[in-house]
Amino acid sequence: QLVESGGGVVQSGGSLRLSCHTSGFVFEYHAMSWVRQAPGKGLEWISTINFDGSSLYGDSVKGRFTASRDNAEKVLYLQLNNVKTEDTAIYYCAFNEPPHYTSRGQGTQVTVSS
Repeated sequence: QLVESGGGVVQSGGSLRLSCHTSGFVFEYHAMSWVRQAPGKGLEWISTINFDGSSLYGDSVKGRFTASRDNAEKVLYLQLNNVKTEDTAIYYCAFNEPPHYTSRGQGTQVTVSS
């Protein structure tokens, strides 16, 4: 099970931290991803973080977002800094199963106001 939290309304240039609490599988063995879906658009990959904490980022968020994980607590995080209005979307944590990332949580809404 994947349960995201931490979304909300934030002003452009602000910061937010999303969390994904997991259960039901051996978290530390899995690479995990963050994806998002903006209104009227398709699913966009944001980041993948490996079991050892090494991570990759999409070009649209590179340098602004940081993924991390706590294997002991089985929690995945996404730190959003210097957010832009185009970051407005529903954010999902997911098993790293590109391209559709079908195994994901219910999502958390992030709205960036100008």
